[in-house]
Formats: sequence, C-alpha cells, structure tokens
Amino acid sequence: MILQLKDIFKWVNSGGNRIFLLNNVDLTVKEGEFISIMGASGSGKTTLLNVIGMLDNFDEGEYTFLDESVHDLKEKHRANLYKEYIGFVFQAYHLIDELTVYENIETPLLYKKHSRSERKAMVADMLDRFNIVGKKDLFPSQLSGGQQQLVGIARALISNPKLILADEPTGNLNSEQGEEIMQLFKKLNDEGVTIIQVTHSESNAAYGSRTIHLKDGMVVNNQS
Repeated sequence: MILQLKDIFKWVNSGGNRIFLLNNVDLTVKEGEFISIMGASGSGKTTLLNVIGMLDNFDEGEYTFLDESVHDLKEKHRANLYKEYIGFVFQAYHLIDELTVYENIETPLLYKKHSRSERKAMVADMLDRFNIVGKKDLFPSQLSGGQQQLVGIARALISNPKLILADEPTGNLNSEQGEEIMQLFKKLNDEGVTIIQVTHSESNAAYGSRTIHLKDGMVVNNQS
C-alpha cells in the first residue's frame, strides 16, 4: 500500500455554514495502481489530488503515506516526503518562465544531494527520453503547449517518484499530443510507477486500472 485516506473532510466556512470540499473520503491506493478521478467541475477532484500531494491540508481524518501519518507530521517533514516521493504534473504546466527547459527539468534535483555531474547526466537522460534535446536552451514561452507539458512531465519524473499525480495532464493539448502523454503514463505505470490522474476524458480514464467518481466532495462509486 502506498497511501490511505480515512474519513477525510475539508471545508470552508461561509456565512456561518460549512461548505464541504471533501466529505468523508476513504481511499486506499496500492503500489503500482493507475487510478483515474472523475467528476463534474467543483466536485473536489483537484482538492483531493492536492491533499494527496500534500499541497493542501485537510480539516479532519487520517492520511497515511508510505506508513507515515501525514496528519501528524510537521510541515518540513511533510515537504521532504513530498519532494522525495511525489511528482506533480499540472494542467497549466507551472514551468518557471525565467528558466530554460534544461533548468526547469533540473529544479527538483537541486533539493537533493546530487553532484553537478550527476544532475547533468540525469537531465540529459530526460531530454533524450522526451526527444527535447534540441529545446534545452529555450524558455517556456518559446515552446508549444505539447512541448511545455513534456517538460513538465520530465521535471516530475526526474527524481524517480514513487507516485505521479496528474491534474488534467492533457487538458491543453491536441488529441495527438494527449494520446502521446497517456501512452507515456501507461509505460511508466508498466514500469511500476503509481499514477493518480484527474481527468474529464473517458478515453484518458480508460488507461487507469480503476476509476473513482466524485460528487460534491464525496466518493460516489469506486469501480475497476
């Protein structure tokens, strides 16, 4: 088991009322699974992904990640856990505009104890793997959407995460680029990486081994 959420609640207060963003969510994810999270806009998909990715706190419940109780951890320890084991792929790419493709991909390695030559070899490997060697000195604004997403995925993968969280990873891409990204996720999953993706696309969801449907912050069904 890579992670378990138990009775997770997250809410905001509005005019004396609690509005639930996540409502009593239970979820167990085994190592090597490929899970798709679906639901209407505002159903809590991104919130759930952010809670799993430790980018967002929750108000009640228990979260265990690799046998660590996330809800009991101090902020710094939690950040280290996230940097060590989780790779995030965002719909809006979240690349750093002032950095080149090479520097964007290298960023996660700067938090780790890699020598300069190790970092160089690892980035070279990623550039090669994604066929973007020729783009390494360009800035994000000089790339197409598909290329930016590839750079985002290369950055998420460079530190060999155990878990990849992808929020609408093909949302801004044309169908051919989207298909390429999904094939890539499939390959990574076959290599043993656990993947959780938020998607509104049935065809993307079909790449997963099971689909979780959210409605109003609740899991309404959990199907393989």
